[in-house]
Amino acid sequence: MPSETCKLFVGTRIAVGAANALAGAAETLARRARDAGLDVRWVPPANYHVTLKYLGWARNEAIVAIGDALARAVAGTRRFDVHVARLGAFASLERATVLWAGIADPAPLAALAGKVDTAMTALGFAAETRPYAPHLTLARLKAPAALREVVLPLAEQMFGGGGVTEVILYESETKPTGSVYRELRRISFQTASQGGSEAEKRQIDRVDQGASEDTDDGWPRGHS
Repeated sequence: MPSETCKLFVGTRIAVGAANALAGAAETLARRARDAGLDVRWVPPANYHVTLKYLGWARNEAIVAIGDALARAVAGTRRFDVHVARLGAFASLERATVLWAGIADPAPLAALAGKVDTAMTALGFAAETRPYAPHLTLARLKAPAALREVVLPLAEQMFGGGGVTEVILYESETKPTGSVYRELRRISFQTASQGGSEAEKRQIDRVDQGASEDTDDGWPRGHS
């Protein structure tokens, strides 16, 4: 991929307490997976996030315009709480390729994702056609495998919650050891809207590399 492009997505982080609870659960699940002989790649706790919109490849010069559009979209949004609860998998616990933790009340995150989607669509990114399913990716498997027995003891556990006050524009870089995420811009809900740049008012020249089967959060395209 040319150096003048980068792969982007918009997300938000969960409260530290909930992230720590998930990390502890992941350690238990990793031991159970090893005992079951499963090849599972676990996401480092520092990478835990909820994806709001996957953007894909874009030119580096678009980053400022994207950040400005996000600031306008979320300005004045009120802080809300999210609670992380229960475990699941894509496509299912019987044929899992991605293990995730869910969100107990997805409505506030869905509303925020809708604002982000509208702002990014105005810049020329493809509109999201799938129902929004907020989650945190905990692990990935190279080949589909049954995880129900591994997950069962913790499947309905509550992991805690906390406030959401910002969105983050991330760059994602795929390495042999897994995806590395870099925060390009953190945008508070209280960020004032000041009109945006000229670049923001034009559609961004998005780099179309073809449809990917998966997004960086492990949510397969076309999966409801």
